[in-house]
Amino acid sequence: MSGTQGFLWRSARRFTRGVDAINAWVGQFAMWLLVLMLAVLVWGIASQAIDVRSVWVIEMAQFTLVSYYLLGGAWTMQRGVHVRMDVFYSRWQPRTRSVVDSLTSVFLIFFLVMLVVGGWESTAYALETGQRSRSLWRPYMAPVKIIMTTGMALMLLQSLSELCKDIARAVGHPIDTASP
Repeated sequence: MSGTQGFLWRSARRFTRGVDAINAWVGQFAMWLLVLMLAVLVWGIASQAIDVRSVWVIEMAQFTLVSYYLLGGAWTMQRGVHVRMDVFYSRWQPRTRSVVDSLTSVFLIFFLVMLVVGGWESTAYALETGQRSRSLWRPYMAPVKIIMTTGMALMLLQSLSELCKDIARAVGHPIDTASP
């Protein structure tokens, strides 16, 4: 490999390893959000039994579920466990899969860029105006919007990482992200 190509492959490897490490950590953290959501829902049930009004329970459970879903999405993509139409895909050669995955990744990346831009604008609005939910509890919306935008940005980074890995596989230079 020439100097420029070697530099590009090393950079792609460093990028994919870094993104994969961050998303693995965030994804493992996100798993614990289900425990938090369970605790919130158990409190909601228990508070009704002892006649204590908890107006925040349902909305907090929803915020926790959204956080779990969006923060864990990139890790799910990294591990390859998203739902996929496998009618033809499983029969293709690894190189063909990599080429098709590369092409579909371009559309996913475009979509995620739009989501991150919209999330950024929505978060900025929530911070500037002190936006609150319209529920009885009326929590500030900025924290959940920050988490949502962060989750979408992590998914965008993971999509770029997967695109690098797919291109590398397609041209016969797979990127090993397991070792440093």
